[in-house]
Formats: sequence, structure tokens, C-alpha cells
Amino acid sequence: MAFDNLISVSFSNEDLAALDQSIQSIENILSGKTINLTPDQRQQYGRIAEQNKLFVNKAKSYMEQYPQHVPGFLDKAEFDRDYTAREQVEGRLQRLASIVEQLSDTKVLLDHDNYHNSITFYRNVKFLSGENVPGTNVVYDEMKQFFVSAAGPSTAIPPSGTVPEDQEKD
Repeated sequence: MAFDNLISVSFSNEDLAALDQSIQSIENILSGKTINLTPDQRQQYGRIAEQNKLFVNKAKSYMEQYPQHVPGFLDKAEFDRDYTAREQVEGRLQRLASIVEQLSDTKVLLDHDNYHNSITFYRNVKFLSGENVPGTNVVYDEMKQFFVSAAGPSTAIPPSGTVPEDQEKD
């Protein structure tokens, strides 16, 4: 049964070179300015929710309106640098997150198309091997290992409607 090709996209060598150069530029700019936290540190510091961002914004506003109430031990200049940098990072992070999501979604559809075409090829090779077409037994034996193991059929069952016949009858 034929299926619809969900996506068709290609990148020229020039496109890939430009993307790689742009990514390298971003990495160069961020070098020494960003931090990689451990999973434990991420959990320790967490993220502030929208409500807490509003609190920070309000505190900043009041610190600027009432500088006499800012404690001497609070480095207001550092607070302002952190606040500005956070705003600068947040805007770019949202843009990059959108790009990552687009690339990820594109990859999902490309993987889907590739997998379904591979299943179609596998089924055809299995049929041809059953018909003793020269050269197909080796290909079939190599490919069927992805669906049958010594412990029995693989648990990696292809999506609905595409289960190889090896698993359908076991």
C-alpha cells in the first residue's frame, strides 16, 4: 500500500555552509558568556515562573523610583546588568527555540518518510527472497534482524499498518 510523502526538502551545499557558519558565529559570540549547569544545578536553581518575573520587574521599577530603599549590600549596578542580559538572552532564546522546533518537526517528518520507505523496501526484498531472486537472501537476512531476535520478535514494532510480516504471524 502506497503512502503519501509527508515532506520533501533539500539543502544545497551553500545552504549548509551558511547555516554552519551562522551557528559557528553564534557559538563564538557566546563563548565565555554562557554557562552549562549540571542537572542537579538546574534543579537547584530552577526557573522563575511568569508570576516571579512580574515580581522582579516590579522590584526593579521600585528600586529605580526609590533608590534610597535599596540596601547598601545589594549591588544595584550588577542587578541592572543581570536584568538587561536576561532580557537580551530571553528574546534570542525564544527565536532559537522556534528554529529548533521547526528543525525538529522537519526531522520527524523526514524520519517518518524514510522509515516507511525502508519498510516498503524490506517487504519487497522479503518477497523477492521468497521467490529466490538472486542476491536478495543476503539482503533479507541482514534486514530481518531488526525485527526478529534470538529472544523472539522485536518489541520495536513499526507503526500501525506497517508491521513486517515476520511479526504479524508470531
